Amino acid sequence: MHEARVLVVDDSAAMRALFSDILDQSKNVTVIGAAANAAEAREQIKELRPNVVTLDVEMPGMSGIEFLEEIMGSNPLPVVMLSSLTQAGTETSLKAYELGAVECFPKPLKATPEQFSKTVGKLGKIVLAAANSNVKDRKAPREHKQAEAHFEWNGHLLALSASMGGIDALTQLLSYFPEKCPPTVIALNAEPGIVETFIKRMDGELKCNVKTAKDATPLTQGTIHIAYDPERHVVIEPGTPAKLRLIDRDPVDGMRPSANLLYGSIARGSVPAAGAILTGMGADGAKGLKLMRDNGCKTFAQARQSALVAEAPAAAIDAGAAESELDLDGLGEALIAACNIG
Repeated sequence: MHEARVLVVDDSAAMRALFSDILDQSKNVTVIGAAANAAEAREQIKELRPNVVTLDVEMPGMSGIEFLEEIMGSNPLPVVMLSSLTQAGTETSLKAYELGAVECFPKPLKATPEQFSKTVGKLGKIVLAAANSNVKDRKAPREHKQAEAHFEWNGHLLALSASMGGIDALTQLLSYFPEKCPPTVIALNAEPGIVETFIKRMDGELKCNVKTAKDATPLTQGTIHIAYDPERHVVIEPGTPAKLRLIDRDPVDGMRPSANLLYGSIARGSVPAAGAILTGMGADGAKGLKLMRDNGCKTFAQARQSALVAEAPAAAIDAGAAESELDLDGLGEALIAACNIG
């Protein structure tokens, strides 16, 4: 893993100073420059050659989204977008993911410097992961490709997990799911406001239903449940049908919802299922997916070279938790095939 050399781009001098100070205090992160607008940033990218850029969404002249599109179209660089938590901000964040942003980080609308510093304390880890991401190898999302028409459910559930880069990956992966898809539970560690907007969009675009995970919900065909509440874990309760349960418990290895808890509940309950770990930071999910595999479940990981952030799938592969690693095209087909009688 190489160090992050960051260019901070924000039209506010106070914000530039604050973000620069926070990032300079992060391990293996160095701020090499700061720019007030796209024109300044363009010149500094040429001169300083950063390996990651933090970019404000709202800037005078060329907006952050417009500049992101320019960066990704000419010489792709890992970009972390800084956006507000408003509804308009979440819509813009989804657009940023579509254009190739590695992550969208919420900028508090009102905060003292102390509160702000606490809120963005994890920004250093995100920037470091972004600097080591596979942005240059990222493929533009394809148009939705529906799974083959003949699908007869064999009773198996699907359990997936993702964090950094997950919204982009899920946009592509879920396009394979048929209208009567297997009951699917996804642990997604991302900004809740952005995930809520993402769910609404996907529910309107896909033939199957996409919903926020709710406690005690029976897992039946045709619905994808996305769990993203940072205050609650998601597990599967065995039964006919199995139920989705949300539980209050401390973070597991720093994660909540924890993919390890989700996969572990499936293994311990001997719930027929297949599982997959997608792009993301850290090693969350590797231990739980290994339990699933040892219990006879089909298990997969997104191919490291196709994952925007390869840490999580690489951990699963190294732990022997995944039977195979596949790019998103192959993974979509393999997951549906694992739940198909035919």
